[in-house]
Amino acid sequence: MKKWMNAFSRLGLFPKLFLVMFVSIILVSVLILWTSIHMSTKLFTETFSITNSKVLSQIKTNFESFNDAIAAVSNNVSQSGAIRGYLSEGEGDSLTMAKSYYNMRETMDRIQSITESYEVGITISGINGRTYSTDRSHLRLSADELKEQPITLEAAASPNRIIFDDYQTNDETAGQMISATKALTDRAQNRLYGTLYVTMRENAFRQFYSSFTSRGNDVVILNDAGEIVSSNREEWIGTTQLELLTYAREMNNNETAKGLNARVMDQDSVVLSEYLPFYRFYIINVVDKDLAMGQLIDMKTVALICAGIVAAALILVFLITNQITKSLRRLVKQMSNITKSDLDNYIPVSGSYESRQLGHAYNYMLDELHDYVDQLVLTQREQRNAELAALQSQINPHFLYNTLASVKVLVQQGNKDRAAETINALISLLQNTISNVSETITVEQEVENLKNYVFINHVRYGGRIKAAFYVAPDCTHYHVPKLVIQPFIENAFFHGFISKETGTIHVMVSRAGESLICEIMDNGDGIEGFSMGESLPNPKNNRQLFSGIGIRNVHDRIELLYGAPYGVTIMSKPGEGTRVTVTLPLITS
Repeated sequence: MKKWMNAFSRLGLFPKLFLVMFVSIILVSVLILWTSIHMSTKLFTETFSITNSKVLSQIKTNFESFNDAIAAVSNNVSQSGAIRGYLSEGEGDSLTMAKSYYNMRETMDRIQSITESYEVGITISGINGRTYSTDRSHLRLSADELKEQPITLEAAASPNRIIFDDYQTNDETAGQMISATKALTDRAQNRLYGTLYVTMRENAFRQFYSSFTSRGNDVVILNDAGEIVSSNREEWIGTTQLELLTYAREMNNNETAKGLNARVMDQDSVVLSEYLPFYRFYIINVVDKDLAMGQLIDMKTVALICAGIVAAALILVFLITNQITKSLRRLVKQMSNITKSDLDNYIPVSGSYESRQLGHAYNYMLDELHDYVDQLVLTQREQRNAELAALQSQINPHFLYNTLASVKVLVQQGNKDRAAETINALISLLQNTISNVSETITVEQEVENLKNYVFINHVRYGGRIKAAFYVAPDCTHYHVPKLVIQPFIENAFFHGFISKETGTIHVMVSRAGESLICEIMDNGDGIEGFSMGESLPNPKNNRQLFSGIGIRNVHDRIELLYGAPYGVTIMSKPGEGTRVTVTLPLITS
């Protein structure tokens, strides 16, 4: 909280006023909106529970009427001697069998009239293997297949009950079926002689409640195993919803419960339930709260009203504060240009007394900055010149002494040509590092100096360490600071091949975008634990070095001359070698 308060205190006058008004209006609008929605939701839930309880009662009445029709069919079938005889008698002569079939058929036609208002199929199956169906499209199974069905076995286990359950046919056109199954028993002989099946397609079963459903107001028929056997939402049929079964049982056990807020099918819902004891089904009404509330409350209109209030308030605040802070904002806008290095951005002094005083102070500050920057530029230029002079004076006299001693030996050995070449290389090296007073030299001159330096080292120590130079043709004319590459070659010669007897140093110069890349790579001993900012091991004998300039000195010098993006990076692995990358700007003069 303290952090936010500090950030707020640093804001300008206009942002503070704007933020305070904006937050206040938003909070008031949100509070009013939340209160309205909360009260509306509570009222909606109470009203919905009352009205939809009546709807569920009406749906329950429809199912009970259907159950009464099924019970009437079952009673008529059970009491019919013609049907019992057809399903239990053995094979006889054709006349007797025809008469039995005729009597059974006549009885079934009469019984079927009981269910003429329902789209059902009535099927009977006997122990003698005979079957009859008023509509074969509902149950296309033989007598033997019917005997093995779970609904048949369950009915046989409870012969005094009508068993309701869902049934999936193999016929895709028939689809999901709802079956009412009743075992047919001869009470006189206490034996089972057949089974009655009253089947209805799920889409016909759905007609008992479909007129009471709408978008977001769904009905689910759930069996006591938690499986949805029917619903106006076809994608839910056949799924198991144990959580929904728990809600239904909870409301059935608590008769005072009018509705339950729950999350069903990934949506916040209000759930109501009625139990159908004859079916052992639950009628569950699921209402999507978000959708229902969206129809009850026009959120778009409310949002537009709130947005209009906020917009009007912001416009009013803007108009009022604009005149108050106009001169200050103009002054701040002009002062902000100083971040773009425009030190000549003097501002006209006008406005209120406070604004004029700030303007005078700002213009005076620019004068002071001009003087300071000029002095700083002069100091840095003198510092760079002093550093260059120091670098040029760091040529180790012992390097010269030992080089001349090597020339003396060559002369004594009669190798005058080799001695002359060594003298010429030394002269060229000294001319370009000491005599040349310019701060930079071309890449071509730098590479020539490096070759002379390598040649002198070969004369002094032999050729066990080779050097190869690769310079892109389009890079030879670019300028580099003096002695910017030589220290790394010098370091490789004297520290890079202590464990290895031979090796190679590669120097590559190329262009990458707007930068000049100089890479010095060797396949020597490498450096363990080296990272940028650490110094290489100090040489034990500085007498053998040409300049003794440290790697850190080179990096700091480049940063001083050209800025932080440029400098030296080093990567090294023990036993594999070292790679030094020097990044410089493209300098043509």
